[in-house]
Amino acid sequence: MAQILKMVGQRLLLGLLTLFVVSLIIFLGVELLPGDLAQAILGQAATPETVAAFRRELKLDLPAYERYFEWLGGMLQGDFGRSLANQREISELLGARLENTLFLAALAAVISVPLALTLGILAALYRNTLYDRTVNVVTLTSISFPEFFVAYILILFLAIQAGVFPSISNIGPDIGFWERVYRTMLPALTLTLVVVAHMMRMTRAAIINLLASPYIEMARLKGLSPSRIIIHHALPNALAPIINVVVLNIAYLIVGVVVVEVVFVYPGLGQLLVDSVSKRDLPVVQACSLVFAMTFILLNLLADVLSIVTNPRLLHPR
Repeated sequence: MAQILKMVGQRLLLGLLTLFVVSLIIFLGVELLPGDLAQAILGQAATPETVAAFRRELKLDLPAYERYFEWLGGMLQGDFGRSLANQREISELLGARLENTLFLAALAAVISVPLALTLGILAALYRNTLYDRTVNVVTLTSISFPEFFVAYILILFLAIQAGVFPSISNIGPDIGFWERVYRTMLPALTLTLVVVAHMMRMTRAAIINLLASPYIEMARLKGLSPSRIIIHHALPNALAPIINVVVLNIAYLIVGVVVVEVVFVYPGLGQLLVDSVSKRDLPVVQACSLVFAMTFILLNLLADVLSIVTNPRLLHPR
């Protein structure tokens, strides 16, 4: 137990260091954007005095390192600042949008994870059969297309022609849970088609790799059925790489939703990021980017810890 806690502490410190570097990259990336932010917001008709006063209000007259540490200190205290577009608290904007993004990612994970594990186990069970080849071709084809292309294909067939789901995911706090699931189904299916291939192929590869182990050969010699061998003997020992790829794909479901949310006009964090870029609302852009980075780093940390905990050879190294 002490070894696990030590390992988690090391990974957590490394995650904090990574997050600090990412915050610096985000700030410098915004800082190096061409043009004057105050001039862009006020327009070309603004007088130099008005632009100078607005720059002082935004603290753009301070050195970059002072503004960075002030911004980072505010972030550590939960103060994301105010939006330049509507003067609302950024934390208030992020709250509802992050909840919507997490709901979309959770719905896609509920669909994709069991589907990928089932397809991967069956592909390992019926290796080199027509089913195995068909599943590999279909999943690789779906992952080869860009997300927006998959989204438009689903809109064409499931929303326009079949009329099963709405083409725009218009959700709000006043709608019920199942109505929210119904309106979010198309973007969730898009994300499912994008990530299921990774998890399915990793499950298949991990199980097939273990099927050549001596204890699997012994189980075959004892007369156990192939399904029992895979489910009760191979799958538990293949959990480490499977859990790793599942958690990493869940991280992608959260931070990779920008294009999907824009296509379906889904009111999530990705849509907020794109809207803020178009309005040059840089404090919101910085906050959204940092939240995405923090989520991805935490889920990578979780994947690292789970892969070690579920693998005795990593948990008790010699």
